[in-house]
Amino acid sequence: MMKWTLLPLALILTACDASPPPQPQTEAKPNPVFQTQIQEMEKARAVEGQVLDAAQAQRKQIDDATQH
Repeated sequence: MMKWTLLPLALILTACDASPPPQPQTEAKPNPVFQTQIQEMEKARAVEGQVLDAAQAQRKQIDDATQH
């Protein structure tokens, strides 16, 4: 009876390892699955800058027109 209780306990204890598994060394490459989404986000950021610049120029024109 003692053998049957010690055997599973010994297997459980030997299966547990306190050290975490090593992490693979990977570069910060974007996942190719998301490459099209990343490209679209970059395009959207570029367009956002153009829209903000145009809005600022329009505000300046309106301010200049109302001050005179």
